[in-house]
Amino acid sequence: MNSDLLHSVSETIGQVPLGQPTSVSGGCIHACYRWGPYFIKTNDRSHEATFKAEATCLQVIGGTGTIRTPEVITHGITTDHAYLVLEHLELIPSGNEALLGEQLASLHQQTADRYGFPEDNFIGATPQTNPWTDDWPDFFADHRLGHLLARLHDRGHSFPGSERLLSHLPELLPADPPAALLHGDLWGGNKAFLPDGTPVLFDPACYHGHAAADLAMTTLFGGFGNRFYDTYRANSDQDDPILYEIYNLYHLLNHALLFGGSYVTQATGIIARLV
Repeated sequence: MNSDLLHSVSETIGQVPLGQPTSVSGGCIHACYRWGPYFIKTNDRSHEATFKAEATCLQVIGGTGTIRTPEVITHGITTDHAYLVLEHLELIPSGNEALLGEQLASLHQQTADRYGFPEDNFIGATPQTNPWTDDWPDFFADHRLGHLLARLHDRGHSFPGSERLLSHLPELLPADPPAALLHGDLWGGNKAFLPDGTPVLFDPACYHGHAAADLAMTTLFGGFGNRFYDTYRANSDQDDPILYEIYNLYHLLNHALLFGGSYVTQATGIIARLV
């Protein structure tokens, strides 16, 4: 961290923590540091909206009282950088998976009367649009799959059958599931545990949608055990594994946009199977 960034962070939080910031892991996109009791994400100034959206999502989830998230301290910009300051938590990779399932079910019980979110945000580095929408298949077609398919098309990628899939989503998805508050980016790398086993979620991309969309992503890259699923399903009837492939197509298309390669092939295969 350069001196300008150090000064801005310390001025914004109202104190100068002891010692010097130490570089730590914490994401693929941003540089991350621990400075005393704080966890700091930084990037160039163009990421101001990214950090603001992340802060909003963390505060929304934390405000439900259902599951632990890092407390948001502040966020801001300097001449060259944007930053997000969170409380630093000592995290471990494994803990009370059953409690995680129970608490995620409680999070999903926080519902809205429509699908979407008060603000647009980001799924990884990709803008995610969240306009309030009355119909779930319409929302998922227009603002999830269709949004990414259009961006991929602009990059020269074509996915045979994609238009047919979008037109058939009303037949494949429930029309009006409860509009659950979702984490939105719930892969294994975005959850951890405090030393006492308490679950912690971070790096959210929140919106209100079908709860099964969160559950689907937990299976995409692994990292969630049977106790998690058993306890979730004991506390909620909103999971629907039959739909996992459709919901995970959104994340595979996003990875295709960000990384290309095998993700394009995987997405192409899923679309072919679904149509």
